[in-house]
Amino acid sequence: MSIEKIRQVLKDHARLAVDIATLADDADLYEAGMTSHASVNVMLALEDAFDLEFPDRMLKRSVFESMAAMDAAIQELTA
Repeated sequence: MSIEKIRQVLKDHARLAVDIATLADDADLYEAGMTSHASVNVMLALEDAFDLEFPDRMLKRSVFESMAAMDAAIQELTA
């Protein structure tokens, strides 16, 4: 469920050069065209979508580089 929600957030905010539906859960989103600016928008949209706040320790590139990494972070925050 959360991967689908993450895909929707990415579709709306990541400004990827490719269709999000074609990417694997572990695909590198930065290689797919996501910029640092877009990743901030994605982070804010994920916080709204999942009603959470990413702590400072998670505000790094590796947390937002793939849907799988974002899902793991969200699951950790909502456990």
